[in-house]
Amino acid sequence: MGSDAVLSDMVVNMNIRVITLSLIAATVVSVPAFAQIDLSGNWAVRQHEDWEERGPGPEIVDMLGLPINDEARSRALAYSTAQISIPERQCLYYAPTYLGIGPFGLKIWSENDLNTGQVLAWKIGAFIDRAILTIWMDGRPRPPEEALHPFGGFTTGEWEGETLTTYTTHFKEGPLRRNGVPTSDQASLTMHISRHGDTLTITELIEDPVYLTQPFVISRSWQLDPGANISPVPAPCTPEAELAELKGDGSVPHYLPGKNPFVSEVTKLYNIPLEAVLGGAETMFPEYRKTLKDGYAAPASCGRYCCGWGGPRASTASLQCITGGNSKDIGGR
Repeated sequence: MGSDAVLSDMVVNMNIRVITLSLIAATVVSVPAFAQIDLSGNWAVRQHEDWEERGPGPEIVDMLGLPINDEARSRALAYSTAQISIPERQCLYYAPTYLGIGPFGLKIWSENDLNTGQVLAWKIGAFIDRAILTIWMDGRPRPPEEALHPFGGFTTGEWEGETLTTYTTHFKEGPLRRNGVPTSDQASLTMHISRHGDTLTITELIEDPVYLTQPFVISRSWQLDPGANISPVPAPCTPEAELAELKGDGSVPHYLPGKNPFVSEVTKLYNIPLEAVLGGAETMFPEYRKTLKDGYAAPASCGRYCCGWGGPRASTASLQCITGGNSKDIGGR
């Protein structure tokens, strides 16, 4: 065989190798569209993590660790827990931020293109007071700023390795904490959703130009539970008279400035100074404790939630664990 023929064969073989490697590379790059982490399933809440916040709820006036401004603080101090018992407010949904704030489990499933099999959207099911969250994965554009703000907002997502990162806008105002601290309808929500075996972790980053001076970050975890039987749709809601003092005269329960009777509750229970209880960005960081050390003294005994996560299980001990033996300490949550 002549040298020209040998050279020609070498060129052909080299081209075949280049094409083969290109195909392999293209295949590897395209795999994530079909082989991302499966998030689907029933995810049961595990309240050992921040159990007071997710379970019975925070104290009525507790803004510690929240980067709120004066306007948000004023709204929180005017809030009465009786507001959600007004018939016209009982069936209102919370904002998508409630996903990590609330005490409920999650049902997650995907909607796939019938022709290609690619995931068009991930769905996080609704619950009693939260709408279905649809995470669009098909690259659709975000609606204009003046577009409708539905309860579920508008969410897009993309994979970053094995973490699904989502971005939500266009949702209605809702709670930053379950005691009247608000988020506005201009807020945005970024979530990082990760699965590690049978544990699902969602980290929320909430930004709000109206009520927050810095982003607020929370992280919550759930556990896969095939027997949880979590409904993908909210239960029917029928408003009814819950409180006798609501006379239906059109007024909204509230506290006037300086009249909130619970403003000193956390200070009395835990000796935490009022300026810390009322929150602010500086209270988010561990260094803030240094400013309190000279004037803070730990309570002589437990005043509430004395048994931690394991406490409120036995029916006879539950009340004592929650109240420290004083049933008068239980308030509206």
